[in-house]
Amino acid sequence: MHHISLTPFGRQPLTAGILRSQRLAQDCPTLAQIDKWTLFNDLRTARARFGVTDRDLSVLYALLSFLPARSLSDEAPLVVFPSNASLSDRAHGMAESTLRRHLAALVAAGLVARRDSANGKRYAQRDRSGALSQAFGFDLRPLLVRAEEIASAAAEVTAEAEALDRARTGLVLKLRDVTKLAAYAVETGHPLDLEPALAPIRRALRRRLDACQIAQLVADLDLILGDIQARLFPSSGKADASAVQNERHHTNSNPDSPDLEPCQDEARSTGATGGEPALPLALVLKACPDLAPYAPDIRSWRDLCGAAGQLRGMMGISPAAWEEAQAEMGAETAAIAVVAMLQRFASIRNPGGYLRSLSRRASEGAFSPGPMIMALLSHDIRRAA
Repeated sequence: MHHISLTPFGRQPLTAGILRSQRLAQDCPTLAQIDKWTLFNDLRTARARFGVTDRDLSVLYALLSFLPARSLSDEAPLVVFPSNASLSDRAHGMAESTLRRHLAALVAAGLVARRDSANGKRYAQRDRSGALSQAFGFDLRPLLVRAEEIASAAAEVTAEAEALDRARTGLVLKLRDVTKLAAYAVETGHPLDLEPALAPIRRALRRRLDACQIAQLVADLDLILGDIQARLFPSSGKADASAVQNERHHTNSNPDSPDLEPCQDEARSTGATGGEPALPLALVLKACPDLAPYAPDIRSWRDLCGAAGQLRGMMGISPAAWEEAQAEMGAETAAIAVVAMLQRFASIRNPGGYLRSLSRRASEGAFSPGPMIMALLSHDIRRAA
């Protein structure tokens, strides 16, 4: 029976990393085979988790290339024994001293185990039939042992990167929304001097940001968005800025609940009374351009109510549902709800039921047309950007 050496050849000292790699090479029962290049790609994704660099992985790639089979398996030899010249050639001419440094890093990381011969040479011994009986070189079995750990780490790193990318994209979109809504506020006679607050955020976006930094910038933008909302909708200025932002991004699998509908916990009641809403009529018309072909000459809230009363029949809303909406919301707010529904009519399966749902929310003090119009307006701004 051949003795498997646990210690390195020559003056190289025994380290905890070497012992760990030796234990991994011998530990565990027979393992399922795995594609070596899939495993390598996972390790490349999660290399920081295992303390190895891209140069270390270049050497590991060269080592894997000496295995004839594509799969790592206990049923096939996992010890490779290339000469320094061959290994250097497959590592794109890497110097021998550099090779030794990166090989030591792979061993210390527990990804490769050394199988040194008595004289430190790398070679294989074969029996009379030509089958490999013993090999001295680098054992790649630790990769097979840690395959599940490597794949899991790669999945986590990928998920974190995707989440960071989504967060950064959301930050950029929110900054664009704030910039353009601020410009609109100026157009409607509500000037805001936001440049001193926005300039540091723009500068920060030039750098590589982590999740905490992005979250802080998003919080800053939420405060700015709240100021803009307070200027555009004075009566609902206390509303949480995140409510408008969340409402714009809210999705629901129910076809009768499209993205123009505010979440119940986030909506703010304006009171189901008569009188004109706090929303400017011009803002409602800007958010609902699909109304223009049916009623091109709307100049007052009375005109809007009349147009909504005519449109509701075309949209399949019964007189009873329309009367209920006017009673619960007020005539002007009910008209806003109908023209907003017209703007998203293709995504509403049951307009009458949808309007009744909004009426119920209004009766509970949980409906406001402001977030609904802001959602439509912001969607239009993003589409035009």
